[in-house]
Order: sequence, then C-alpha cells, then structure tokens
Amino acid sequence: MKVKALKTAVMAGCFALMTPLLALAEEAPKLDTGDTAWLLISSALVLLMLPGLALFYGGMVRAKNVLSSMMHSFVVMGLVAVQWLIIGYTIGFGDDRSGFFGGLNKLMFNGITIDSLSGTIPEYVFAMFQAMFAIITIALISGALAERIKFSAYCVFAVLWTTLVYDPIAHWVWGGGWLANLTPAALDFAGGTVVHLSSGISAMALIMFLGKRHGYPTERMAPHSLPLTLLGAGLLWFGWYGFNAGSALAANGTAALAFTTTTVAPAAAGLAWMFAEWIHAGKPSALGFASGIVAGLVAITPAAGFVTPGWALVIGIGAGIICYAAVLMKAKLKYDDSLDAFGIHGVGGAFGAIATGAFATVGATGLIMGNAAQFVSQLIAVAAAGAYAFIVTCVLGFLIDKTIGLRVDKEDEIMGLDQTQHSESGYNF
Repeated sequence: MKVKALKTAVMAGCFALMTPLLALAEEAPKLDTGDTAWLLISSALVLLMLPGLALFYGGMVRAKNVLSSMMHSFVVMGLVAVQWLIIGYTIGFGDDRSGFFGGLNKLMFNGITIDSLSGTIPEYVFAMFQAMFAIITIALISGALAERIKFSAYCVFAVLWTTLVYDPIAHWVWGGGWLANLTPAALDFAGGTVVHLSSGISAMALIMFLGKRHGYPTERMAPHSLPLTLLGAGLLWFGWYGFNAGSALAANGTAALAFTTTTVAPAAAGLAWMFAEWIHAGKPSALGFASGIVAGLVAITPAAGFVTPGWALVIGIGAGIICYAAVLMKAKLKYDDSLDAFGIHGVGGAFGAIATGAFATVGATGLIMGNAAQFVSQLIAVAAAGAYAFIVTCVLGFLIDKTIGLRVDKEDEIMGLDQTQHSESGYNF
C-alpha cells in the first residue's frame, strides 16, 4: 500500500509540474491555413486599391495631367514597399519605445523567418498586409496636390512622410503604442485615424505651402474622364473588402461583420451624397455618387468590426452628408484641394473615428451603451493624430519647398505635368 501510495504521489507531482508546460503548449500560436489564405488575398485586394485610386484621381484631373496624377499612386508602390522593408515595419511594429515608435529590432525584417508567426498567420503575411496600408495612405494625399506638384518633390515627401508620420501613428494605434494603452484603448479597426485622418489633414497642411493651381477658382477645371473615375471607385470598393474585412486578421465572424458593414455604409453614403446634391444643386451627378461611396468607405473603416450593420447604415448616411458639406466649404474658404482629399478623407476619417466611439457595440462598447470613456478615447486619438500629422507635414513642406521646391513653374503647369514631368502624354490621337 505504501509503495502504491508513493507511486500515486510521484505521478501526481509530475502531472502538477507538467500542467503549466502543457498549457503553454496548448496556448502556443499555430499556423491557420484558412486565416493565412484570407490575409494573402486581403493583401492583394488592398494593393489593387492603388490602381483603383489612380483611376479615381486620374479621371478627375484635366487630360494634360492624367499620367502625372496616376503616377502619384503607382510610384509609391515602389518607394514605400522598399521603405517598409528597410525601416517602416520596425518603426510601426518593432518593440515599443516609450509608446511613440517601435525599436529597430525588425530593421530589414530582421529575425523574421518563414516559421515566424503573428497570431495565426506568418509574420511575413502580416508585414505585407500592413505594407499595403502604408502604400495607400501616402497615395491618398496626392489628390490634394494634383496638377501642380513637382514629381521629385512628391517622391521625397512620400518617403519622409511615411517614415515620420504614418509609421509612428500606426505604432501608436496598432503596434502597442500609447493610444493602444489608453483606458479604454482607442479603437481603429482598419485605419480611420491611422490612414484617412492622417492623410487628409496632411493634405490640408501641404496645400498651405503649395498654393492654388494657376487659374483656380475662376478657370473651369472639369474632370476629363468621369468613366475612369467611376471605374476607380468600383475598384476601390472592391479592394476595400480586403482593407476592412482583412483587418480582422482571421477568416472569422468579425471579418464577416466587417465585410457586411463595408457594403452597407458606402451604399448609404453614396445615396445620401446623391440626394443631398440633388436637393442642393438640382441634379444628381455621377461624380457625387462616386465621391459619396468613397466617403462611406472612409467613415466605416475605423468602425467596421465594432458596429452592427444598422449602425453602419447610420454612419454611412452621416458620412455622405457631412463630407458633401465639407467639399462645399472649399469654395467658401477658398483653398485648392484639387480632388477633395481633405473633405473626404480628413473629415470622413475624423467622423468615422468619433462615430466608432459613439456606436460601438461589438467587441467594445461606445457612448450609446453608456461607455463615455470610449468616446473620450476616440476624441483624444483624433486630436493627437491630427495635430501630429499636421505639424510634421508643415515642417516637411517648409523644408522641401526651401530646398528642391514643391511646385512646378507656371509655364510647366500650363503645359501640363504629363509633358513637363514625364515627357509623355496620356492620349496620343
């Protein structure tokens, strides 16, 4: 009996010692092929948004600037992809340093192998998914600068801005930085603050140094090809499913919810913009409906996985009306935001981030659920990200303008940037 009792005690002791090890083994992250496949597809969908944006912006400029405008979207696919490998990823997602930026431990993807995991997906896939966000963000700014910025100045600005503005803000929200450590943490499901607010407010800052286009606002500067713009809007909406639903970082119910809200909000916003314009201007326009779709996509981005489809409908309607009003204010305030980057992305991103704090009911609670603290966290995030992006962009704009210059010569602008910056023409009849 004593031997049997001793054996039992020894076995119980061994089991007790092994239990933590077994628990660790069970909790260790494992590769999920379904999640990995979905994130690979989502990354490709987000990259497809760049040609979509090129068409959307390219159709809205005059024919003499179509290639120049489209190049602003395409060239950052090269510039930012390389920047992200070298230093961008580690600033955004390296080990936290004082809550403001990541350390250099992931410089040049150091330490990442084919076996490295980020949750249930390979870290390479996570890094590439995040790279697509960095690429699209700087391209959004180009809409405000179209038809007058030097291509060389834009390239320098793109690399510096991504490094000094986008990467740190991405760390604040998604990389374990100070906004993620607020109580409660600031919510940004797919980039309302990180992507849209930062790009929209930066566009406004750079306009201050760039000035108005020659002839604006007295000369008519109509879009040269609205069919291109409509095609671009459709591609943007298609790619946005990867942008928002992919941000669940898994093929799960949250991704399904984000997919649904990314359908409802832009649909409602497009209709809201169209009817607002119909009432205000007398007729609905194709450009207005397309702009409303994008405004709805922008506004639902921070809330996509946190709100129900019903609240997505409310956010979409609000975005369509608010962003339409913001674009109308351009004429009254007399600033030249060529393609309404601030009115749609800056205003829409801020509205969406704040609306998230009001209407969150899934995975988090907002103001309507009695959680006023979440609403306050959203206001802090909007104010901090907006102020930081604006100030740093002003510094970059001043330095670039005083060194290589931001703007093309008047003669070059009149001739068109396709010829003067690229020695090409979008159309050779």
